[in-house]
Amino acid sequence: MTKLNDLRDNAGARKARMRVGRGIGSGKGKTAGRGVKGQTSRTGVAINGFEGGQMPLHRRLPKRGFRNIFAKEYSVVNLGHIQKAIDAGKLNAGETIDAAALQAAGVTGRVKKDGVRLLGKGALTSKVSFSVAGASKSAIEAVEKAGGSVTLPAPTAEAAE
Repeated sequence: MTKLNDLRDNAGARKARMRVGRGIGSGKGKTAGRGVKGQTSRTGVAINGFEGGQMPLHRRLPKRGFRNIFAKEYSVVNLGHIQKAIDAGKLNAGETIDAAALQAAGVTGRVKKDGVRLLGKGALTSKVSFSVAGASKSAIEAVEKAGGSVTLPAPTAEAAE
């Protein structure tokens, strides 16, 4: 029978931290493993990428690429995943399926700020109506072929310019 006062960690499960600068008998005394003199022997050193005055590699290389800060960020969902959720009883095909319903059913993770976008991978056999932020052409065709519908938000005046 094991008693609470007999419980111990496995040997080596908790390793004691190295106490530096505590005398020569400690094994890390005097310079505390920092060597002798120089910038790195002192505190407050931040020389990542510094190359002794030579232009650092990250500044020698050319800039590449472009990140559109106005790009929409959607949570993408394939029709095959939605069909699986309907078959499992997590989604009701009779109701309009929107971002909140998909998140509640666990089909999407945390919905990103611009909503959900449907993609056409997989087969959809149920007649379902969707109200989502975006959908690919193949997804819309597959939903309409199954007898359902996809409602997308109306384009704004900003998008038309």
